[in-house]
Amino acid sequence: MKLILIIGSGAVGKMTVGQELMKITDLRLFHNHMMIEPVIEIFNSFNGKVISRLREVVFEEFLQSDNSGMIFTYMWAFDMPSDREYVLNVASKFDEVYCVELIADRAVRLERNKTENRLANKASKRDVELSDSRLIREDTNHRLVSEPGEIPFENYLRIDNTGLAPDLVAQMIKDKFDL
Repeated sequence: MKLILIIGSGAVGKMTVGQELMKITDLRLFHNHMMIEPVIEIFNSFNGKVISRLREVVFEEFLQSDNSGMIFTYMWAFDMPSDREYVLNVASKFDEVYCVELIADRAVRLERNKTENRLANKASKRDVELSDSRLIREDTNHRLVSEPGEIPFENYLRIDNTGLAPDLVAQMIKDKFDL
């Protein structure tokens, strides 16, 4: 089974590109906030332990399904060894792993942070001022862009999608990996 791992900084377009990629492939999208938002709603705060457990259930059940593969989005903090460990653990569950790293200027990401699609799918981002401050804090406190040779996957593609439409980026991914 295939895993398309889309990584990148906050509001870089991981979910939106994943949505477009799902439209043109037979892959299913599991974006990071599909677990984050319900947990925040239930617990009234971010609970990483619960989110991780729920993700694991989804991965386990998905891997037993007849689906051909999954698109999973994740904001990988490269300065945190636990994030690398988590990504490698997820990847180890799949037969084929394709990693796409999206990068874009902060100014563009702050604009994307306000898009209708993002706000519709991510309730925790609807307080845009708070969301903007989180985005800037994450950029400041963590290294969210890989260094050369740091991505451990043979099938890797880095795309600066600063000025690219999500459907074009999805097509680039599909073409590069022959999905």
